[in-house]
Amino acid sequence: MQNILQKIRNLLKTFTVIPLAGWFLGGLTAALLEFYLGNLIAYHLFLPKIPVLFGTLIILKDPTLIPSVLGYDLIIYIIPILLVSRLSAPLTNRLAELLVKMPTSAATLLHLAAFYGILHLWAGINDYRVLVVKLTMIAIILTISLNIINGYQGEFSCSHPGFMALGAYTSSTLTLWLFADDKLFGPALLNPALGPWLFPLILIAGGAAASLGSLIVAIPSFRTRGDYLAIISLAFMFIVKSAIENMEIIGGPRGMSSQPDYSSLPVVFLWTVLCIWIIHNFTTSIMGKALNAVRDNEAAADSMTVNTRKTKMTAFMFGAFWAGVAGGLFAHVLRYINPGTFGIQKLAEILAMVYFGGLNSIVGSIVGAVSISVLSEALRPLELFKWIIIPLILILIMIFRPHGLISFTELNVRKLMRPGGVAGKKDRDNSAKNY
Repeated sequence: MQNILQKIRNLLKTFTVIPLAGWFLGGLTAALLEFYLGNLIAYHLFLPKIPVLFGTLIILKDPTLIPSVLGYDLIIYIIPILLVSRLSAPLTNRLAELLVKMPTSAATLLHLAAFYGILHLWAGINDYRVLVVKLTMIAIILTISLNIINGYQGEFSCSHPGFMALGAYTSSTLTLWLFADDKLFGPALLNPALGPWLFPLILIAGGAAASLGSLIVAIPSFRTRGDYLAIISLAFMFIVKSAIENMEIIGGPRGMSSQPDYSSLPVVFLWTVLCIWIIHNFTTSIMGKALNAVRDNEAAADSMTVNTRKTKMTAFMFGAFWAGVAGGLFAHVLRYINPGTFGIQKLAEILAMVYFGGLNSIVGSIVGAVSISVLSEALRPLELFKWIIIPLILILIMIFRPHGLISFTELNVRKLMRPGGVAGKKDRDNSAKNY
């Protein structure tokens, strides 16, 4: 047993020399292989079509196809990614050494462009993948924005579905009123060709509406201490949902539909990257440090001249703004919304992503959002049993990792892009000395 474990460790050690650029090259190879040969390989493995989510949906529907799905994943993903990334390590390490010498912003943009190219190629094979990727990126925005309040601020808010609803209905109303011939709002007021160009402003308007709505929660709750925020924010979510259901001008319980298709994959990707960048800067700024001080000891922070109430309200409104932006993107991805979408089930999903990934960590929020979103889609054929499996996983995480998988971890872009092997070892040694 010891020999087997040692061999596994030695095998894994051979992959530590691979930089991020090398893994991207392996991922690009797998995406190209599936794009050009996926149908042929699936046919010879007796699969009905190219698996959409690595074959999980096919396995759950027909367990007899498990060997075929495993074979497909090995041929398309696992073997090409491992082989190409490992064999290209000398070349990609030299490339990584050049990239880390560049300004961080330029190197980050190049990595993001490469990542988007791989994602676009992989998702573009079928429309279902595109939809899953879009919804996953929107989940990342929601999770990170809620982590500002529940993680960095140390409160417990339940109002994110309400903020999301305000953003979704505000942006939907504006796009249907201004750029679409709609049964609720009549003929378009502006040229529809202007819609995609003005869409960012409409999303900002949705975020602003959510921020203003957050004052209804923030003003009374931050005058008190304890669990009052959770109670008031939960009441706010139900108030927003009930108010929308009784407003026939925006569709009432029937909802709104036929939103223009402005939330393309590159648009959602850009907003997700922008959200991560801005929130990372916020949490590492003076305001973010003040927020952590308020979370750890509000009385001590107040005695050190931190305006605790202003700090908490600013962070709360900031988190609500991004929830509103996510709601606007969500409405224009699905092109239909109704009040029931923004209820207790949506709250449970967002909270699960936050606490599964980890508090006080942007990296943890991304991991939580991607994991729960993909797992939820993969288990969709199980229907009711899906909502038994996911809570059980969360219970286990809460028992063994109470703060989540990756908690209290800062996003370090330079560390992600560093070369592997000797150069990576130097970086790790320097980090250890600094620590």
